[in-house]
Amino acid sequence: MVNGVTTAPSILARPVYGVTEAASLLGLRSDRARAWLDGYERSGVDYAPVIREQHTGRGPRDVGRVRGARMPARYRRKGVPLQRLRPVIDELRREFHTPYPLATARPYVYDRELVLDVQERDGLPTQIAIVVRSGQEILLAEGARQFLRKVEFDPGEHCAILRLFPAGPSSPVLIDPLVRFGRPSVSGVSTERLWELADAGETIEEIASGYDLPGEAVRAAVSYEEQFRSLTA
Repeated sequence: MVNGVTTAPSILARPVYGVTEAASLLGLRSDRARAWLDGYERSGVDYAPVIREQHTGRGPRDVGRVRGARMPARYRRKGVPLQRLRPVIDELRREFHTPYPLATARPYVYDRELVLDVQERDGLPTQIAIVVRSGQEILLAEGARQFLRKVEFDPGEHCAILRLFPAGPSSPVLIDPLVRFGRPSVSGVSTERLWELADAGETIEEIASGYDLPGEAVRAAVSYEEQFRSLTA
């Protein structure tokens, strides 16, 4: 416990990603990812990070922050400044006693009523809501629902995100901090490496044979890399 806040599992606290890598994983430009994770200054005014509690300076970004930013990243084209989400994240951080509230199952699965109450108190715009009310039910908003389909949670008490399936649950592309240092991979092989070989002119069949991978896994890896390169170009 640190300053009254229970720390999340150590896997989320690992400093793994540089800002460029974090941006790639989030599908953001590097400058925007840095602003979300580290805050920024504009016209002499300091703006706090959206995901972190406070400015922490340069250095590797931990797994929990980057995973927690993936759901807000889905809202980046909604036209609502994500600084509006920060008060909600701060309240959830206090309520859940974890620095990583969006990197756990609690707001998406177990505590939707609490999340709705926090959203309403802070006046969160519906465009970037985590949950919404539908009659007597509290449902996940579309962005949160799509995010939930791509994650696997720890079934233990922390309910932390263990791994991500960034291209969807049917794709073999995996992001796991215990595999390839948290870089996207298929069967332990970096998707970036597979894309580089394809970009250099090797056929899918040649790459698959060289790494003893199914051709479909290589195609999925190359497709994933091409999609995210187009998003961050």
